[in-house]
Amino acid sequence: MKKLMKTMMGCGIALTIFSACGSKTESTLTLSGLDPAKFDTIINEKPVKLYTLKNQNGMEVCITNYGGRVVSLVVPDKDGKPTDVVLGFDNIAQYADTLNSPSDYGSSVGRYANRIKDGKFTLNDSTYQLKKNDGPNCLHGGGTTGWMNQVYDAEQIGDSILKLTIVAEDGENGFPGKVTAVTTYKVTSDNTLDMTWEAETDKPTIINQTNHNYYNLSGDFTQPGYDMILYVNADNFTPSTKLYIPTGEIKSVEGTPMDFRTPHALGDSIQSSFDQIQNATGYDHNFCLNTYKDGKGDDTQVCASLYSPKTGIFMEMFTNEPGVQVYSGNFQGVGRDAEIIRKHGLKYPKHVSVCLESQKYPDSPNQKDWAQPVLNPGEKYYSHAAYKFSVK
Repeated sequence: MKKLMKTMMGCGIALTIFSACGSKTESTLTLSGLDPAKFDTIINEKPVKLYTLKNQNGMEVCITNYGGRVVSLVVPDKDGKPTDVVLGFDNIAQYADTLNSPSDYGSSVGRYANRIKDGKFTLNDSTYQLKKNDGPNCLHGGGTTGWMNQVYDAEQIGDSILKLTIVAEDGENGFPGKVTAVTTYKVTSDNTLDMTWEAETDKPTIINQTNHNYYNLSGDFTQPGYDMILYVNADNFTPSTKLYIPTGEIKSVEGTPMDFRTPHALGDSIQSSFDQIQNATGYDHNFCLNTYKDGKGDDTQVCASLYSPKTGIFMEMFTNEPGVQVYSGNFQGVGRDAEIIRKHGLKYPKHVSVCLESQKYPDSPNQKDWAQPVLNPGEKYYSHAAYKFSVK
């Protein structure tokens, strides 16, 4: 039995929030402390829920089909303590309130992750103007009207698999082609969060999906993540302008703060005077992965890793994509963001987390020498990323 609490209209989203009748007990909460009733919702006439995936080794991943967002990710630390290692909110209202608490926390980003210069690209002699939502550029497929803020159809398979399907119409945010896309989340027995993105289109288009988890492996979201140790298997990176658009160059990381081939703490270099660090006030850069060669990525090799000395939690990343965007939460705790309340009643400081986003390089439709995100009718888009957790 449920009762209607309120309906909220804003930014094109109709949100109807439900609450379970009667008092909740601790046993109704997830391992991460989430109350699923706070996600039991109707948005734009489609049902939204919180889905829980788990294994027998203490790993739990909670996902909402609103934006395909990972809300919590719990793994045991070195003492066996369950530890939530991703940022986010504890209710659907804040995720859906794109005016007062805009975020891409945990989302399955589409149709095109990262930025496209001037929101414009040419494909088969036709030029397409996309929605500009990041100054003059298009970011994450249109942001508030991109896939991260749409409701996916959900199908949970057993305890460990969730399939999320979205249908994007031709012309949505300026992108050509009607696209049917499926995101699959899987929790495996070796404490891996495995993610695949698949899609088909009815006319030539571009697609570049990713997951946007913000990781802090210490489990302490009140402090910057400067002690987290990062490794990136990349000899090169793509420098960018102050608007985060690639210059078109590919440069060596050798002798720069972009060199994570030998793992080191983020705090060692995040305050560097290096122009790329200064432009972004931290890391917000695409790294050219050594695991991608001759047009193919090897997703059996570690492309990046992150480690917290505090908890002993160690995360290894695998992908078939050519690049990974390393983002150090440079806009967290800045301006109005500093006052927003998140999970467990916390406010987040700047640099509290690290995102490791698998991807085609930013603005790749306008850089024809780079791996292209083009999808044609009759083809199948396939992208894979996996994050394996252990302790050391």
